[in-house]
Amino acid sequence: MSERCQGCGALLQHDRPREAGYTPKAGSVLCQRCFRLTHYDDLQFSMREGIDPDRILAQIHAMDALILWVVDLFDFEASLLEGMNRHLFGKDVIVVGTKRDLLPETVGSEKLAKFVYGRLKELGIQVKGLVVTGKNIPGGPEEVLRAIEWAKGKDVVVMGMANAGKSTLLNALMDKPQLTSSRYPGTTLDFNPLDIHGVTVYDTPGLTPRNSMLLHLEEEDLKTVLPAKAVKPVGFQLRGDQSFAVGGLCRIDLLGCEHVSAVFYCSNLLELHRGRADKADELWQRHYGELLRPIPAGMPYAEWTSTVLTPLGVKEDVVIPGVGWMSLSGTCGQIRVTHPQTLEIKHRKAMI
Repeated sequence: MSERCQGCGALLQHDRPREAGYTPKAGSVLCQRCFRLTHYDDLQFSMREGIDPDRILAQIHAMDALILWVVDLFDFEASLLEGMNRHLFGKDVIVVGTKRDLLPETVGSEKLAKFVYGRLKELGIQVKGLVVTGKNIPGGPEEVLRAIEWAKGKDVVVMGMANAGKSTLLNALMDKPQLTSSRYPGTTLDFNPLDIHGVTVYDTPGLTPRNSMLLHLEEEDLKTVLPAKAVKPVGFQLRGDQSFAVGGLCRIDLLGCEHVSAVFYCSNLLELHRGRADKADELWQRHYGELLRPIPAGMPYAEWTSTVLTPLGVKEDVVIPGVGWMSLSGTCGQIRVTHPQTLEIKHRKAMI
């Protein structure tokens, strides 16, 4: 048996029910995992940690193909793996920014493009163009099709982080959607060739965001953390020493605030708790996992670490990869983020 699952690209097999590609039925075009995901939203087993991103990037680098690099605009920093510039050097790359619909409508297209190009320039990554798309965003799929046609006879490889929306994007380009898409990271399991308008387009496994909160959440908590519609910013006016609990996922202390505005951009199902910084230790010790939830799996609060950030002196974002970000303006003496050790807090000039 050498056929591949048309939903995830895994080789179909009949013998190992708890492994990729298993199907009990001869002649099936979908593995059982994809069938259950598609029809029942039932994740039989997770593959979000089972795919080596270095192997995927090396395989992509070896191909003579146009690269469509799909990035989640809402979780942009998680898309920027260390060494990405090395893997993309000398390649024709077009960035496809997905999930535009999750950002507030007040974010203009010109400002968004300036932000994306600016971050890529800081990382030494050169690209041929940018396409912005998302649910109910007009024009996106058509622009992606034009990019595919621009390949001029080359194959096209679609790459990006797990849960960036690669399979959803490709389904929108086909007359009959066939790829399995879900909210669970790690849906696509192997290189999956597709024929789109006469061009061979490869869907690829999502790269694992090793420094992202998504890697450490229980599957049932993804519904709370991953927004399904445009987020409504939640703002606070601050003075003195203040502390925020972002669910039970991280703690942000803002010390020495003078007329500071803090605005959170994250799922509106995720509860924010504000209080005095000198009372925060007691809050976390007493209510972690109860009032403060969801929490990262297997990472007790006592084992977390702190990252201290020096304010940039301009409007700035403190980014929690996989969760969202807090935008700050005004005078603040110090920003201290307490978080699981594997999470890498990002600090940037404001997106919005």
